[in-house]
Amino acid sequence: MKKIIIYFLTIICLTSTAQTIDSTIVKTDTTKLWKKGGMIGADFSQASYTNWAAGGINSLSGVALFNLFRNYKSEKTSWDNSLDLAYGVVKIGSSSIRKSEDKIEFNSKFGQQASKNWYYAALLNFKSQFDVGYNYPDDTTIVSHFMAPATVLAALGLDYKSHDKSLSFFVSPLTGKATFVNDQRLADAGAFGVQAAEYDTAGVKTKDGQTIRYEFGGFLKMTYKKDIFKNVNFQTKLELFTNYLNHPENIDVNWEILLAMKINRFLSCTVNTQLIYDHDIPVPYEKVVAGQTVRGTGPRLQFKEVLAVGLAYKF
Repeated sequence: MKKIIIYFLTIICLTSTAQTIDSTIVKTDTTKLWKKGGMIGADFSQASYTNWAAGGINSLSGVALFNLFRNYKSEKTSWDNSLDLAYGVVKIGSSSIRKSEDKIEFNSKFGQQASKNWYYAALLNFKSQFDVGYNYPDDTTIVSHFMAPATVLAALGLDYKSHDKSLSFFVSPLTGKATFVNDQRLADAGAFGVQAAEYDTAGVKTKDGQTIRYEFGGFLKMTYKKDIFKNVNFQTKLELFTNYLNHPENIDVNWEILLAMKINRFLSCTVNTQLIYDHDIPVPYEKVVAGQTVRGTGPRLQFKEVLAVGLAYKF
């Protein structure tokens, strides 16, 4: 616990140092050392059927996207910052409106050059979501919401950047990770890997579930971004984390792929996939054993795929 606090304080100190460096350079140099921009997008889809002999069901969906980045680069120093937000809903037939996408992610990485392509680096990452999530088709059982869960990860290590800046490879043997479950009911159930509540033999709760889970371990993050064809951009991000303090052989995986195709200045088509595995997060499942349906919870491979056509504006 003390080690994790020290690493978080180190990240804060390094960030403050970066701000001081930037302030000094801006006052003495008019060169554009900052690169900034972003993207706002909205994707929609709709299907309607009337007396359709082949069958079908009416549907309506929409997703709003927002990305903002602000990066600093001098001769020896780099500082990359990004904010990714997404929220989407879908309505199928007569069912209620359901959430289809929900994302808040902030990244900040500060580096001091060690050699031509390597940097001593510190990384800070925050992930959460905006809205309540339900165990669909059950739309009464809440399984997540804002800050339940939320993760904060702070890491110290080395960062490799290719000469064309398309590839970044960050490796850290010193990483602190905190998972927050800001909902006592979910915490009591042991959701997202926190310590569950304790009960006596009569079923009376004797100890609340913990709302924060701390981990200390190693972290690897690889990002790659490149135009593979004209108006076709490929991006992928792979994150691996192992907890030294509890079953280090169980590696958390988060792998995202984005294929973005630009149709014209405002229209775009995107294909996005995300694969997650976390041994500490129980996921409901059902399987057939000897002709009987067995239901339970346990670590499972999670996968999401989204295909969207819509409006996008870069700035």
